[in-house]
Amino acid sequence: MTTLVFGHKSPDTDATLSAIIWAWYLTNLRCGNAEPRLLGQPNTEAAFVLKHWGFAQPEIIADVAAGQQVVIVDTNNPAELPPSINEANIMAIIDHHMLVGGLKSKTPINVVIRPLACTATVMHDIMGADLAKCPREIKGAMLSCILSDTLEFRSPTTTPHDRAVAEALAADLGVSIPELAAAMFAAKSDVSAFSDVALLRMDSKEYNVAGRELRISVLETTSPATVLARKAALMAAMPGVAAEDGAEQVLLFVIDILREEATLLVPNDLVKALAEASFGVTVTGDTVLIPGLMSRKKQIIPALKF
Repeated sequence: MTTLVFGHKSPDTDATLSAIIWAWYLTNLRCGNAEPRLLGQPNTEAAFVLKHWGFAQPEIIADVAAGQQVVIVDTNNPAELPPSINEANIMAIIDHHMLVGGLKSKTPINVVIRPLACTATVMHDIMGADLAKCPREIKGAMLSCILSDTLEFRSPTTTPHDRAVAEALAADLGVSIPELAAAMFAAKSDVSAFSDVALLRMDSKEYNVAGRELRISVLETTSPATVLARKAALMAAMPGVAAEDGAEQVLLFVIDILREEATLLVPNDLVKALAEASFGVTVTGDTVLIPGLMSRKKQIIPALKF
């Protein structure tokens, strides 16, 4: 049986390319039969990276069949996975996020969750000496994932090991990290073709905070003014997205990659109260600037409170 490898919904670079990396590894170095899949349209950066390293976009699926063999990468949260995930035959989980709970396997499985900035770094370590057998494009995919998830080492999630792995891969490939990262971030910043609803879901995850279901979205960009010019339309779209997704509120953080700060849109008193309680800021309008805020995983989620 073919094993399907996929990451989370709203696939970013790490979720998209890590699925490709691991499917290649299982098929070519572990004598398996694996194929990558996506749970949604990849964001603009992920689409750029696919083209840059010569990969075809994996097939997008909405669900999995009962008994289907799967490997889950870059998440362990059932809310970010297909509706029937617990009916599938989960073979392994490879991740770098906190353990959420709720997934069920039919047999004992390998679960590798490490406190690193990127799933591709975890895969690099698992492969060990087998990395030398990986083709250029697989190593390039790893490098791109690390640069994306660390925001070229600016994110507080970055560990010395992530950086060392990225620098070693870049040296091996003869790639300039600043040039590749700049091209990736330029692609990520071009959101002109996306609707307001699509932007709110582009890089978005569901979390429960103090009993409230929230959809927490981030847009990482080198041109925050382009996104903030659409703030009225984005805030107008939030109630509809929240209702469709079973959330009470959508939070949108526009992260300025170069200035290393975030702007939170504040559409109502609920978000105002949350922002002031969570980040120690005073909100006076429909946005609030939060200096130094770069990471949803390490800085936003742990701080949220009402």
